[in-house]
Parts: sequence; structure tokens; C-alpha cells
Amino acid sequence: MKIYTKTGDEGTTSLVGGTRISKADLKIEAYGTVDELNSWIGLVRDQPINDARKAILKEIQDRLFTIGSDLASEPEQVRRKKIPDLFETDIALLEQEMDKMDTELPALRAFILPGGNQSVSYTHIARTVCRRAERLSIRLSKEEEVNPLIIKYLNRLSDYLFVLSRKMTQELGSEEVNWKPRI
Repeated sequence: MKIYTKTGDEGTTSLVGGTRISKADLKIEAYGTVDELNSWIGLVRDQPINDARKAILKEIQDRLFTIGSDLASEPEQVRRKKIPDLFETDIALLEQEMDKMDTELPALRAFILPGGNQSVSYTHIARTVCRRAERLSIRLSKEEEVNPLIIKYLNRLSDYLFVLSRKMTQELGSEEVNWKPRI
């Protein structure tokens, strides 16, 4: 099977279910951003500092494929066809991981400037892409039914990525730079 089909040459793509829509459609933007986020999570997972977290990061990537499958499906396909599902336990796992990291981090007293180490910066980029995916999913939910767990998961995932960036900063011995507003 060839990877190219030429069916998208006119600027359309197929949803799960076969309907063709514009590649500029909000639905495509939403699941395309989830795909972009998944790539950033892969880069975060590949950082040596995250060797002990590879399993959880891989689990997150799997959940992002689940979210992408849901968003790429026609709403009636989600109800009729068996596609991977998202569960409250997926969100609880992120919360448990954050709680574990939080016990070892100093209290947050100011906004943190992203950066301090390349690996940490990748995590902050993943966090901001996650927020964009969340915003797009919320916008899409105004036009069609979107599983509310998708929005909840993306919200929690961006929180997880923020806490992870702080934990990585600590483990790398990097400085956490507080934002000091110029007033």
C-alpha cells in the first residue's frame, strides 16, 4: 500500500466514516493539533531525564491517539462504531502523577518563565500546544458533540505538563526563573 493516495490534493480529507471535508475545517484543526501535541510528547519522552517516566508518557501518547480517533470520526460514527475510548481513570492517572511530583516540589509562589533547560523548554512547548488543542476542542464542541472527557483530559494534561516541567527543572538542577513584572 502506498502512503500517498492523491485524494487530498484538492484540499479535502476523509473522516472516519468516509465523509470528505476541507482540511481547513475546525475538526481537522482540532485533531491535527492533538497529533502535533503527540509528537511533542514523543520528544519529551525521548529526553534522558524522562527515562523513569517513559511508561506514563507513552500512555499519554496512546490516550492522544484515542482523542484523535474520536475527533476524526463523524459524530454518528462515534456512537455506532467501536473506537478507542477515554475514561475518568485516564484523568485520575494524570492527577495521581501530578500529586506525586508536587510532594517533591517547592510551593509555587509566582509565574514561571518557560525555559532553563532544553528538555524543560520542550515540555513547555508541549504544554502550550496542549492548551491550543483544548481551545480548539472547546470551539468544536460549540458546533458538534465532543466527548466532554476530551476537554477535561486536555485540561488536566496541560496541568500535568506544567508540573512535569517544574519536576524536570528540579531534577536537572536548573534554575526556575520567576516572572517579575515590570511595574
